[in-house]
Amino acid sequence: MHFANAIPRNALSTLRFGLLCLALACSSPAEAPSKSKETSVRPGVNENFLAEDLDVEHFVEIFEGESREVSVQRARIVEALAVSPGMTVADIGAGTGLFLPDFDREVGSEGRVFAVEISPKFLVHLRERTQREGLARVEVVEGLEDSVALPAASVDLAFVCDTYHHFEYPRSTLASLYSAIRPGGFLVVLDFERIPGESEDWVLGHVRAGREVFRREIESAGFRFEREVGVEGLKENYVLRFRRP
Repeated sequence: MHFANAIPRNALSTLRFGLLCLALACSSPAEAPSKSKETSVRPGVNENFLAEDLDVEHFVEIFEGESREVSVQRARIVEALAVSPGMTVADIGAGTGLFLPDFDREVGSEGRVFAVEISPKFLVHLRERTQREGLARVEVVEGLEDSVALPAASVDLAFVCDTYHHFEYPRSTLASLYSAIRPGGFLVVLDFERIPGESEDWVLGHVRAGREVFRREIESAGFRFEREVGVEGLKENYVLRFRRP
């Protein structure tokens, strides 16, 4: 005799309902845990740039002036990146748009440039700049504090210039970069040398770690380190090139 045939129809329905409830109870969040938010590695690191009263012109002078070696050596940096026609380049933390005219020119008519930024004031400035200067290949993208907010497999080269140390949630942000970069594509990080006893005090106080720590974090995200890129004229900064397998 089958067990089901030995139970009255109404009792069998009750049993089935009970089993269903038990199954639903067992499929608790413990089996499908919600993704917890990554802990900030540097709370408030972007506070100034998120402010409503941010003086954009002040930062244009700082970021694009003669006192910043990255600005002075911009042409050499772009040359070292080996951007070619048809590529899609993402400028992560584009700031005031220092590199956008060069990227727009180098990718050519078939290429594309994403200018990713989280600062509301910088976003307005970037949109105005691309219109004013006719940077037709540049698309301004509002990033998130933990994501570059780019489509999957949409980027050939992601460039992070003096902004990796502003990644408040590096693990999450790197995961979004890994997704955005096409297999075989590149991530190039330019950041400040942070050497206790040698670097300036403001660097030691502002930049949370040196190149070794940043390299380990990036490799932990799945990127493969290729080499350090030598750029003549850079003394305060280093350039590391990684490949997305």
